[in-house]
Amino acid sequence: MILKCAIVDDEPLAVELLVSYVKKIPFLQLCGKFSNAVDAMKGISETPIDLLFLDIQMPEINGMELSRMLPEETRVVFTTAFDQYALDSYRLNALDYLLKPISFSEFLEASNKALRWFSLQRPGNNQADEEVKSIFVKSEYKLLQINLDNILYIEGLKDYVKIYTTDSPHPILSLMNMKAMEQMLPASRFMRVHRSFIVAKDKIREVDRNRIVFGSVYIPVGDSYKQAFNDFLGR
Repeated sequence: MILKCAIVDDEPLAVELLVSYVKKIPFLQLCGKFSNAVDAMKGISETPIDLLFLDIQMPEINGMELSRMLPEETRVVFTTAFDQYALDSYRLNALDYLLKPISFSEFLEASNKALRWFSLQRPGNNQADEEVKSIFVKSEYKLLQINLDNILYIEGLKDYVKIYTTDSPHPILSLMNMKAMEQMLPASRFMRVHRSFIVAKDKIREVDRNRIVFGSVYIPVGDSYKQAFNDFLGR
């Protein structure tokens, strides 16, 4: 799936930064960049887009006002230096809210969230195959595509995650917290069983005294996750 996107920001340096980020993500196609809301509305009416990376503080028409004028099929990720608009952005059903300065990791997480949202909305998707097949994560200086079928489990280490897969002897290390990782993964296929662990449901083969066994690795099931995990096992 390719998402057509555009950028609206009255700061040229902010626009160029986001343009550089878009170019790194294979499923994003840049269809426009604008320095004000008036030009953006004209551009979007001529070339419809899926996703708009939208600054809030702009002259004449601000980002909040512009978001109310967009076509229903266009979704917004707000990009701003001011955190006081966060609540309003969610009332407007924004997909995400990125606070400047925006890192590539944060931009990638928001883009993955948008990809997942659109995958659920597009015709032809149903409960059997509703989720995307892969995610993109930044590891060192590379952007890696990981097939969800290959993920065994994920371990959280403060601001990093380790992604263990069936096709590699070594985990993939990515600068991301567990909450962001959990949001990227479809809940129908992955379960958080501990504050430090997420597991692929279909890869669970053995449970030993509230510990999930992956070969020589024993993953504990946290107290606050036991009920949900037991319900899953019961199904």
